Amino acid sequence: MTKRIKVAELPEFDMAEHLPDQQAIAEYLTIVLEENDPAEFAHALGTIARARGMTEIARASGLTREALYRALRSDALPRFDTVSRVCAALGVKLVAQAVVPA
Repeated sequence: MTKRIKVAELPEFDMAEHLPDQQAIAEYLTIVLEENDPAEFAHALGTIARARGMTEIARASGLTREALYRALRSDALPRFDTVSRVCAALGVKLVAQAVVPA
């Protein structure tokens, strides 16, 4: 007999637990960037920073933890300089790719 589980009893999904290395991080960011949603991109950077350790990413990017949390909220629109510094601290870079018209 199969045991029934209530949806409320399921563990909450946390993407930060599924980013073991730079390759997974790069793939995740690529997928998020394809959505073209700046708020979701900021949220994704925050998720990745949590996965790697906010204190370490803050230190490596030259930001305070508080500034990092503020900049990477899902309702934030971080400056390009902040995004660039966080990406460098995470060990990834943003790359432009030509879009082929349909």
